[in-house]
Amino acid sequence: AAILAICDPAEKARQTRRLVTGWRAGTIRDLGTTLPPDRPGRPARPELKPPREVPRRRIGPSPGGRIALLHAIAHIGLNAIDLALDMACRYTDAALPRAFYDDWLGVADDEARHFLMLNDRLAGLDAAYGDLPAHDGLWQAAQETAHDLLARLAIAPLVLEARGLDVTPAMIDRLRDI
Repeated sequence: AAILAICDPAEKARQTRRLVTGWRAGTIRDLGTTLPPDRPGRPARPELKPPREVPRRRIGPSPGGRIALLHAIAHIGLNAIDLALDMACRYTDAALPRAFYDDWLGVADDEARHFLMLNDRLAGLDAAYGDLPAHDGLWQAAQETAHDLLARLAIAPLVLEARGLDVTPAMIDRLRDI
């Protein structure tokens, strides 16, 4: 819950990686009982808009196109860190097996690693996470299902993640073209 409250995305990713390292090593054995915040900590930027108000960008070989793509993926990754951490700490009273928490913390760790790589790549292009507006749709879905573990499991990984996977083949083709 404390990591979810961190506003700096890179620090949140680093702290997530430390948490998971401790969890896997057994130095952290309990995730506690503190409920996560209603909304995760966020930096002042990017400006969050409704999904329909986020400008569509041409993703192409220009630096601006690459930045737009990397920024969008970084934003998805930051939300995925928050969603996974929220899953790991919101439902600690549900008497779930340790493997449930292992899996969600593993997702958080992967997404934190990905975010840090994307953040570094954006910096290499003289850009930063937050430079472009983004939407808050993923977290809005998480808020709507916070009261019900099964609803959350249905919406987050089975619906939202599936939508992301639907666009992956076209994204791969586009990246190859670029």
